[in-house]
Formats: sequence, C-alpha cells, structure tokens
Amino acid sequence: MSHSVGQVAGFAGVTVRTLHHYDEIGLLSPSGRSHAGHRRYEDADLDRLQRILFYRELGFPLDEVAVLLDDPETDPREHLRRQHALLIDRIDRLQQMAEAVEHAMEAKKMGINLTPEEKFEVFGDFDPDQYAAEAEQRWGGTDAYAESQRRAAACTKEDWKRILAEADDINRRLAALMESGASAESAEAMDLAEEHRGWIDGNCYTCSYEMHTNLGEMYVADERFTATYDAVRPGLAVFLRDAITANAVRKV
Repeated sequence: MSHSVGQVAGFAGVTVRTLHHYDEIGLLSPSGRSHAGHRRYEDADLDRLQRILFYRELGFPLDEVAVLLDDPETDPREHLRRQHALLIDRIDRLQQMAEAVEHAMEAKKMGINLTPEEKFEVFGDFDPDQYAAEAEQRWGGTDAYAESQRRAAACTKEDWKRILAEADDINRRLAALMESGASAESAEAMDLAEEHRGWIDGNCYTCSYEMHTNLGEMYVADERFTATYDAVRPGLAVFLRDAITANAVRKV
C-alpha cells in the first residue's frame, strides 16, 4: 500500500513542506508517483523516514543523516542499534539534567524569596539558607516541612520583617518575665508559650502541642538554638522549654 504526502505527514507529525524538502535534497524520495505526478510513499519509505526523524531528534544535521543512512556497510538493524545507544545516552544526560533542575528547584523552595540585598537587610549576618540541607534531611518527608516551604516561598521582605519582629517581641517579653523571677510554670509564662506556639502555627506550619513540646526540647538539646535564645538572656532556652511543657500539660 502506498500513501500520499499528506498522509505521511500526518503519520510522522511533520509538515508536507518538510517532506518536499527531503525529496528535493535526495534524503527521502518517494518510491512512486500517481498518474497525476503526486508523490506516493511505500512502507520502505516510511521506514527510512522513521530513521531520519530518529537522527534529527538526536540533533544530527541532514547531511550527516544522509551519509549514515546511505552507508552501504550498515544494515537497518545496525541503524536501530546505533540509534538505541544514542537515545539511551541522551536519556541518561537528560536524567542528570532533570536531577540538577530538581536540586535547583528544591534550593529555590528552601530559600527565602528575597534578593541578596533584601536578605541582608532583613536577616543581617544570619543566612536563612545556611541550614536548608540539614532541615530537608531531618524533616523533608513531613507535612510540616512541606507546609513551611510553601509559606516561606510566598513571603515578601515585609512579611519577614513582621515575622522576625513578632518573634523578637515574644523573646523580649519572655526574658523580662524570667528576669522578674516568675516561674516557667506560671500563668504568664504559659501564656507566652502559647503565644509562641501561635506564632509558629500562624507563620510556619501547623504546630500541635506535641510538636511544640518537641521543639522546646530541641531548643535545649541543640546548642545552636540554645545559643540563639540564651543570647537574649542566659537560661532563656530552658525557661522557654519548661514554659512550653507546662502550657502543653495545661491545654491537654
């Protein structure tokens, strides 16, 4: 069975003009013509077109494709083996590129949606991306992590200024309460612990009392968190941990 140029164009997903061009340069000349002189393509022509399109997809220029197809030393099965090997190699390279793009996407998702200048303005010397890989390793599979990344990616410079100001205000009032001699189990301390939980819940991720308690333990166990809170007032990390625990007990 022979096929018209329009039918072949539809089969192959190319234009009629492309097939005309292939015929004009001798790359793919149809095996026959109709009585009216129109091009008619046989099955062997379609096989050759398939090989042409394989090589074109792999980036070979048309003159090189012609040489490869017309090499008398190469049989059709050799063409298929060669194209298969080239495709496997391309798939491997594309997979590597896809992984690189995924890493870039994750880095972007982990990052704060600010320019370097804005990051410095908001965070000062602290780099919010510094612990991104560690955070992903520790919590990457959790719903809380995914939620925090969605929220962080949507934050503007003004959002981050507000969030950090709220955190500083809570820490300042906790330090003042501790300075007054109040117990971490006092109503005032537990109220501030509840406000702290609400700050996380409203700005970062849904924070249950169990999760808040675990965070409190981390503030004491991880020296980096301890240093951050104790820089506000020595002992504040332990005070906050105890207030968080007392508040969780009160709320449960």
